[in-house]
Amino acid sequence: MAQGSNFVDYVKVCCRSGHGGAGSAHLHRDKFTAKGGPDGGDGGRGGHIILKGSSNHWTLLHLKYRKHIIAENGGPGLSALRTGANGKDDILEVPLGTVAKDAETGEILFDITEDGETKILTPGGKGGLGNWHFKSATQQTPRFAQPGLPGKEQWVILELKVLADVGLVGFPNAGKSTLLSVVSAAKPEIADYPFTTLVPNLGIVGYRDNRSFVMADIPGIIEGASQGKGLGHRFLRHIERNAVLLFMIPADTDRSIAEEYDILLNELTAYNPELMDKPRLLAITKADMLDDELETEMAETLPKGISSIFISSVSGKNIQQLKDAIWRAIND
Repeated sequence: MAQGSNFVDYVKVCCRSGHGGAGSAHLHRDKFTAKGGPDGGDGGRGGHIILKGSSNHWTLLHLKYRKHIIAENGGPGLSALRTGANGKDDILEVPLGTVAKDAETGEILFDITEDGETKILTPGGKGGLGNWHFKSATQQTPRFAQPGLPGKEQWVILELKVLADVGLVGFPNAGKSTLLSVVSAAKPEIADYPFTTLVPNLGIVGYRDNRSFVMADIPGIIEGASQGKGLGHRFLRHIERNAVLLFMIPADTDRSIAEEYDILLNELTAYNPELMDKPRLLAITKADMLDDELETEMAETLPKGISSIFISSVSGKNIQQLKDAIWRAIND
């Protein structure tokens, strides 16, 4: 199986909620009552289609082949003022960070960010009122009741934006996957060619005193990503939900560190200016290739206004210091 083929972060589904049940027009009859009054109950409401946040899911793969989601209709009202059964709701479990959009207008309906959180995506139709509601001084035995309201049918887009405490931002081959594999139990695919990582990888990073935080290796950005070049928009979407952004630039980059940082920053700003409000850190990777003199020389040319640290995932250089810096940024 190709890498990432089981990671799905976009599905389009047709949702049809249940129709409300019809109210009953029943008139009360028993062996003592030949002509009783109205006792028809209300119809049950149609089933909703509901989204529920689940920390057990990290992809929308399980919904990829469910193109039509149909909830149950409500039951009709019954005699003796009994309400019809409500239609069974169809509850779709989705990963945290899922955004629901109206497929026709593109309007964001809501997002799911907490485990166990439920929101109605497509509401079921209301049940009709039974005939006893329509009894009046002038109309003692109404022989009619309300029909139930129809359910709703709509095409919906579900989009996943990965939720993590820290997102790794950098060009392909900046060493993001290598760092994730060193600091967490995640096993991302690693090789020395662009776009080894085609999907976000998540890892839980153990910290001091049994604490931990979640790190996301976002696939490499390229120049023009904000215009949709490469897989730009798909990649950048996942950065929106990260609390802290860790920029990663290799020490052996062809451009200067400051130039590369500016390009990355411009891509993020062009995609979504609000990303600039997030705390940022800069890690210069592959620092095991530098001697002290070269490192000091490079340190003077680093971009201003951002905390920087030289690291090496291979030798373990400054990895604990990086974790400390990330922890402070998350908790500040």
